[in-house]
Amino acid sequence: MRLTRAALMPAEDPTIMTLFIQQLFNGLALGGVYCLAAIGLTLVFGVLRIPNLAHGALYMLGAYITYFFLTTVGVPYIAAIGIAAIVLFVVGVGLERLVFHPLRNSPHTHHMIAAVGAMFFFQALAQAIWGADFRRMDTPITGELRILGAEISAQRIVIIVTAVIVLALLALFIKRSIHGQTIEAIEQDRVGASLVGINPSMVSMLTLGLSALLATIAAGLVAPINLLSPTMGDALNLKVFAIIILGGLGSLPGAIVGGFALAIAETMTATYISSALGEAVAFIVLVAVLAIKPNGLFTKAVQR
Repeated sequence: MRLTRAALMPAEDPTIMTLFIQQLFNGLALGGVYCLAAIGLTLVFGVLRIPNLAHGALYMLGAYITYFFLTTVGVPYIAAIGIAAIVLFVVGVGLERLVFHPLRNSPHTHHMIAAVGAMFFFQALAQAIWGADFRRMDTPITGELRILGAEISAQRIVIIVTAVIVLALLALFIKRSIHGQTIEAIEQDRVGASLVGINPSMVSMLTLGLSALLATIAAGLVAPINLLSPTMGDALNLKVFAIIILGGLGSLPGAIVGGFALAIAETMTATYISSALGEAVAFIVLVAVLAIKPNGLFTKAVQR
């Protein structure tokens, strides 16, 4: 059998381009989820100077509370995400007051141990309320959008659009509002901000609450695509830490670029190489960045 030149040029096959577009939009949707989660963790690191290892558990709890309001209470899907985000904002504030604030003058290892304890507590709480079995959350957003031959689910389009809107609103909040500017001031110079009358304690509460709120929006958006479980936040923890290290600790633009880059790399690797390697991309990126450029792509000095 003789292969012609046309047979050796797969780029001309429309199914290959369709698959690429399909996976590109899958990667963008996943990137939107990663960005929302990673920015929350980046804000916490910039203000509290600690890696919040309970961040994935807050994401998981946000997904379950969205599921509760949608299925048990019966509120509309978007409203369920909004109510869950408010609830998790309060949980984040409580976590800062009860766990991290008493340890504010302790070594960072104490914060990390406390965060791990909070993570196990939230996982046990979710398991006690909803059980250890996987749960599926349905969404009223159905249908597909056809783009260059690829069929993109409406849920993924909603994720991408919502993520862009939330990121834009967050940027406006940080740059234009008084409370947002206090977060930025504490990130840049904690001592100087305190000297001009900014209360670091109040900013820490606001930041951890905002971080939990963003994680809940991400969880609520992606929950109809993925299954819910008490340990669903464990994998996210590794990925968001890889993202903020890739982008640069404390850098919001780095978290956005890193989130989309990691998601697209993960999706394309799983599609064209193997799903197992796709799951390992975050770990590979984490090790590579620490070895080659430990400060990340968008280095940002954090004042102590």
